[in-house]
Amino acid sequence: MSENKNVTRQHEAAKAMQQKPKFDLKQYGMLIALGVIILFFYTLTGGKLLKPMNVSNLIFQNAYVIILAIGMLLCILTGGNIDLSVGSVVGLIGACAGTFIIEWGWNVYLSIALCLLIGIAIGMWQGFWIAYVGIPPFICTLSGMLVFRGLCLLILNGMTLAPFPEAYQRLSTGFIPDIVTDFMVGGKKFNLLCMLVGIILAVGFTASQIITNNSRRRKGYDYQSMSSIIVKSAIISVVLIGVFYLLARYRGIPTVLIILGILLAAYTFFTQKTVKGRHLYAIGGNMKAARLSGIKTKQMMFFAYTNMSFIAAIAGLVFAARLNSASPTAGQSFEMDAIASCFIGGASAYGGTGTVGGALIGALIMGILNNGMSILGINSNMQQVVKGLVLLGAVAFDVISKNNLITLPKLGKKKA
Repeated sequence: MSENKNVTRQHEAAKAMQQKPKFDLKQYGMLIALGVIILFFYTLTGGKLLKPMNVSNLIFQNAYVIILAIGMLLCILTGGNIDLSVGSVVGLIGACAGTFIIEWGWNVYLSIALCLLIGIAIGMWQGFWIAYVGIPPFICTLSGMLVFRGLCLLILNGMTLAPFPEAYQRLSTGFIPDIVTDFMVGGKKFNLLCMLVGIILAVGFTASQIITNNSRRRKGYDYQSMSSIIVKSAIISVVLIGVFYLLARYRGIPTVLIILGILLAAYTFFTQKTVKGRHLYAIGGNMKAARLSGIKTKQMMFFAYTNMSFIAAIAGLVFAARLNSASPTAGQSFEMDAIASCFIGGASAYGGTGTVGGALIGALIMGILNNGMSILGINSNMQQVVKGLVLLGAVAFDVISKNNLITLPKLGKKKA
């Protein structure tokens, strides 16, 4: 009897240790950094950074970076691999859209669908060489960067095609109409639908955090204390409502924000809630162990790079619509912005670690750095220096913390 009691006590103690609430400050380091950067540039620009028109412009200017970062994250998860061809794919898809819509006069929506199919075909081409032939992703996508840029130049013959019809431009530069016309607040036009969407998103985010945390607690996983959940949800909800309030004071919800929201929600669900999504993390953690455990690693690598080009096709369509032209120089260095966004947002240079939310934060940091420095009149050369140092610092933080050279505290209930 005494032995059974000891075993029971040991089991309960182990379970209690496994279920202790945790709040790892390391998870929120980049979120805190984003807040500091916003406050810094808000002060230096005299409030211009957060003017309603500028907030809307920030979304338009950085939509393509956020879209590319979502796809790049999946490649990085597979073991720190990257795709160097995405900027060229963006340019090529823009060239195809310009040719189909402007030069040949095809239907806008048919042309968009065809461009997405071309993006998938490009991804399948690269995924085949990487996954089934065994060419290193760096080499294969470096080749793709040259090939697809060359095809872009050949299609456009070095010329710019413009303008796109209004139906296509709305893809990136349009706004969702309000449910109440001429609604006024303080003598100024106010978009009521935008404000309602912000409140609904804040409530939905808070509810999802509580439900997810309770589920983790029931299953015996690490979870956060309720006070941590409340504080985190309150801060993010205030930010969400604040952003939508600023948008409501201008022209409302940009169309491209709907596209971003759908992609962010879909890929967050895929990476966190599906078996295939978890397989990507397993491959990045240990490719050989994942293969021996039954994961079809070749298929997952093929999927990651096919998906990346599909995402690049979406970014290419959005960017061309914003420029209102198909340019032979479109997409240059876009791959660097996407890669930097993922690493700044907490993705590991070794793979197996990273989230869609982190990639979003990284892209926002890059965008606010660009916008803030532009408002201050800092030249583009110095902007490159600053962004390079920020990227180096983010990756150094990841490497140093993995080697246990620095330790950030974990807050939560102490074991009795």
